[in-house]
Amino acid sequence: MTKYIYLLAIVILASACGGGESDLDAKKESLSELKSQSVELQAQIKALEKEIAESDPSFLEATNNSVLVTAITVKPEAFLHKIEIRGGVESRTNVTVSAKVPGEIKTVYVKEGQRVKAGQALMVLDDEVTRNNIAELETALELAIIVAEKQANLWEKNIGTEIQYLQAKNNKESLERKLTTAKSQLRQNRIEAPFSGTIDAVIAKKGEMAQPGMPLLRIVNPDDVHVNADVSERYIGKFKKADPVEIYFPSQDKKLTSIIKSVGQVVNSQNRTFELEIYLPTLDFAVKPNQVVVLNLKDYQNDEAYILPTKLIQKDQMGSYVYEIVKNGDNTVAKKLHVETGLSFNNETEILKGVKKDQKIAFKGYRELSEGAMVKLLIEGATETNANTAAK
Repeated sequence: MTKYIYLLAIVILASACGGGESDLDAKKESLSELKSQSVELQAQIKALEKEIAESDPSFLEATNNSVLVTAITVKPEAFLHKIEIRGGVESRTNVTVSAKVPGEIKTVYVKEGQRVKAGQALMVLDDEVTRNNIAELETALELAIIVAEKQANLWEKNIGTEIQYLQAKNNKESLERKLTTAKSQLRQNRIEAPFSGTIDAVIAKKGEMAQPGMPLLRIVNPDDVHVNADVSERYIGKFKKADPVEIYFPSQDKKLTSIIKSVGQVVNSQNRTFELEIYLPTLDFAVKPNQVVVLNLKDYQNDEAYILPTKLIQKDQMGSYVYEIVKNGDNTVAKKLHVETGLSFNNETEILKGVKKDQKIAFKGYRELSEGAMVKLLIEGATETNANTAAK
């Protein structure tokens, strides 16, 4: 190094003392000698870098201007897209019980939260008038039966007229039908459970007047529940019976997997949706009708898709692009690769056009890249130079 400094001093001194053409010739000669020495120095630098890199690969990475990146190799794989919609827990056995005949409520047998069986008495309306009517009819029927029998005996002996026989018979049969109707009305004064379940609400109270159609109680069977959801008509044809569904219960912070039980065949003209019914298996936690749930349903699947992390996809005036890592002579460089994207789900995007199998796409370090930038490809923590060693 002292030699080079001495030579440079001579050049400067000659420039200061000399003049004219002799100075110019001296400068040219010095430049030629310096260039020759520069070539020698570069060769020595490369040799030293190679020796150091063999012992310390990180030294070469630190002195190189290439961008350090990792890459993803494009391979076909399954891509799944799901939509999230809100639904609700429903029960077909969630009904309000009402009276069929008018009457004052005389007795209430149940209270809220009580379990009941199908046919069990829940309330009784005032049935005094009906019972009195039944008693009168029974008395009248007893007489009518006797009269009808006597008229029949007389008619068999050709005593009396046929019309007398027919009138006695008709009177008996009429009273029998009236008695049957009265007993049916008596049963209607007894409000019974239409199915087994739990009393959710007692709406009417003792002493109030019940009218036909007036809600008296609400009964529900919490074991007979399913999930219903209204889905936009844009998804017609996307779902079918037995498709898997993920159900999330926000109130309990619980998740489970079920299947579609049925797909509605009619679009609601008001909100342009069709209905999905989801089977609800036996649960180890309580749910209630009208409870809100969140459903995740698969609406698209491609088992041979090219998928890239969504964050790698950038945009320019020509559209969406990613950086492909390619060889350019002895160098490895980044190249813009314009792509056509499809659906995205869970931070992944399906690439419809623009990529091929086994292409390498920049992953870590992609934000530092530009078109044609030199890169140093890291594989499993090693540089491309040591890729084979790392692979082993």
